[in-house]
Amino acid sequence: MVWVLLAGAIGAELSATLALRWAEGFSRLWPSVLVVAGYALAFYLLSQVLTRGVPLGVAYGIWSGVGVTLVAVLGSALFGDRLSWAQIGGIALVAAGVVALELGGSH
Repeated sequence: MVWVLLAGAIGAELSATLALRWAEGFSRLWPSVLVVAGYALAFYLLSQVLTRGVPLGVAYGIWSGVGVTLVAVLGSALFGDRLSWAQIGGIALVAAGVVALELGGSH
């Protein structure tokens, strides 16, 4: 169940971050509502993961690492954001770090 909650937190954060682009500086109502609601839900779900015994560093590392990776990839796919080879390498390193956090966990 804890991994479902963490996946939900990642999905909510991803949705909120992508909606920032559509909110246009919080000048558009519904994308702005999605930003606020998405981040609120993301932090609520992340807090539930922490109350179930996942160490803070592991939970936050996975949440932020997967989130930043998905935002970079989807930003490129949805908005045409360009990724350099150095950025792609950085994404690979973030993904490797997330895997290392999970494999090294004792929970």
